[in-house]
Amino acid sequence: MVSRDQWRRFIDHPVVEWTLFAVGMVLLILSPLVGAIPGPGGIVVAGIGLALVLKTSMWAKRRYVKFKRWQPKAGRWTDWALQRRSAKRREEIRKAGDDEQAALSEPGGVS
Repeated sequence: MVSRDQWRRFIDHPVVEWTLFAVGMVLLILSPLVGAIPGPGGIVVAGIGLALVLKTSMWAKRRYVKFKRWQPKAGRWTDWALQRRSAKRREEIRKAGDDEQAALSEPGGVS
């Protein structure tokens, strides 16, 4: 059985990182072609390619953060699609804040 630490060391190896980056770019380039086929295949292929590129490229991560600041609503959707832990944490915090706001605005609530 491979431990989590061994897996991280394997993924962090430069050859593996570059390979994953290249596979992600190929999937992103192929996604419009797959999208021409009926069904949601292009979106799935693009999502997998984007996840691989974001996992291995600091440049792509910086661009992604800029995109999220520019389009926060779209950023939430992409975080949800990529199943990011940080997105789940932020969503829980946002919902907790919305619940507090709703409790304060109800009649009989604290003003």
